Amino acid sequence: MSAAPRLTVVLLAYNEAPCALDTCVEIHGVLAGLAVPFEFVLVDDGSTDGTGALLDQFAVAHPAARVVHHPRNLGLGGVYRTGFREARGAAITFLPADGQFDPAEILPRFLAEIDRGADLVLGYIPGRPGSLVARGLSLAERALYRALFGRFPRFQGIVMFRRTLIDAYPLVSDGRGWAVLMELILRVCRGPHRVIGVPNTLRPRAAGTSKVNNWRTVQANLRQLWPLWRELGFRRARIRIGGPEDPADDHAFARANRRLP
Repeated sequence: MSAAPRLTVVLLAYNEAPCALDTCVEIHGVLAGLAVPFEFVLVDDGSTDGTGALLDQFAVAHPAARVVHHPRNLGLGGVYRTGFREARGAAITFLPADGQFDPAEILPRFLAEIDRGADLVLGYIPGRPGSLVARGLSLAERALYRALFGRFPRFQGIVMFRRTLIDAYPLVSDGRGWAVLMELILRVCRGPHRVIGVPNTLRPRAAGTSKVNNWRTVQANLRQLWPLWRELGFRRARIRIGGPEDPADDHAFARANRRLP
């Protein structure tokens, strides 16, 4: 087996045939320009519109890319768990196949923060656009997480982290929603790690509809809250997040988190 890559990008793809191939080409182009060893893991989450065949077509032409097919749709949680298992890179990130996040903005900046010592980089969207319903669902969900788990870092969509965190924190969340990712974020923020928040932009969808801001995804996330609260909610974290615009005192951050049980 070849040496482990510096960066793994995991593509989350479910019924994104109109834009999946263009998104793959764009992401791969940015990766090739980073001048670091990389791998591109394309996860087809049980698509029924031909997305899987398009990803296979792309991987044949690009040796750094490989495809993992789910025989049925497993939701965001299933894709994240597959990405955690399949990724070999020292740093790992996930990008959706809808093309709404600009890899040229995100990948160099997030990787630079990892290189400067961050363990976990969390993206957030200032003044996030979208329908009133979508924004309302997002705000309500964040408020619920804060009520159950205490202060929760600002996070919307894109995350990059050191692979060593997956080895350090075995994750127990299952199901369709993104509880497994929230579990990782909570566990890391409660440990002696450097967590950075970085703003990023959200582009309009070129085609299709959101697979995240809908009632099915919200229901899946709500069903996972109780098991996650039983696992982590009793121990509320004092979380301090630093970013390029608001640097954290790394020593104070570590001291505060080491006091947690």
